[in-house]
Amino acid sequence: MPGNAFRLLFCSLWALLAVAVCPAVVAAGEAPGSADVLRIGYSEFPPFEYRADNGEPAGAFIDITRALVAEAGYEAEFVYLPTSRIYLYLKKGKLDVWPGLTNIPSLQGQILESWASPFSDMLSAWQLKTSAPLTHFNELKGKTVIVIAGYTYSGLIEWLKSSDGIRVTEAPNHRAAIEMLKLNRGDYLLDYSAPVRDILSDEERDLFSEVPVRRRSAAWLFSLANPRAATVREVFDDAYMRLLDKGLVPPVQDKSPGRVLPGFPDEYL
Repeated sequence: MPGNAFRLLFCSLWALLAVAVCPAVVAAGEAPGSADVLRIGYSEFPPFEYRADNGEPAGAFIDITRALVAEAGYEAEFVYLPTSRIYLYLKKGKLDVWPGLTNIPSLQGQILESWASPFSDMLSAWQLKTSAPLTHFNELKGKTVIVIAGYTYSGLIEWLKSSDGIRVTEAPNHRAAIEMLKLNRGDYLLDYSAPVRDILSDEERDLFSEVPVRRRSAAWLFSLANPRAATVREVFDDAYMRLLDKGLVPPVQDKSPGRVLPGFPDEYL
């Protein structure tokens, strides 16, 4: 989907959510100012969540989260952190919840995932069209793979770095990664579809090809260091269904990985 189409999609979603994020929307029986505060981590994953130029959290996932927090009768305190720090803070209970991606091995036993999943995104291998497209994960051997610094790829980053014959080089952000691929500083870029497509110009879309690797699902991850985690998760899921009935949030997504590139390591599905 072209970058303009992504922007139109998310602008439409934000318009639908305008009513839902109104401060007057609180759960039944909650008086203004009495709602519990939830510390909510977010990271740089545009167009779904990111820190805007004014320093405020932004993106479709953030707007859905705001609507959900209000509908559930809570208040939100957003904290911008790199992904690795979010993992640590969830484990230690310094964050209550993270709107993030599911099935993260290092967080197993440390978090509860919401049942509701508002969207999914594809982890893809990007390469110049002058190169042969990736058909099997083993074809990464002997190649240089560009990754985004701070992303764990659900633990896959450690597998890549420890694999014989795969050279890993980090880019500080999605734009830098695209520029590195242009300059042949890597054979492949391992990155998510929406962030890359959102920044590609029309000319750049003619330069690159995308091979889907596996689908990743979004959900709300609740810290088990918070004794209320199970209760908050249940309240969030119930609130999501109420907003869904009003047409204010997307339908609940299937959390399966979908079609997976052959050779992808099973332990990271």
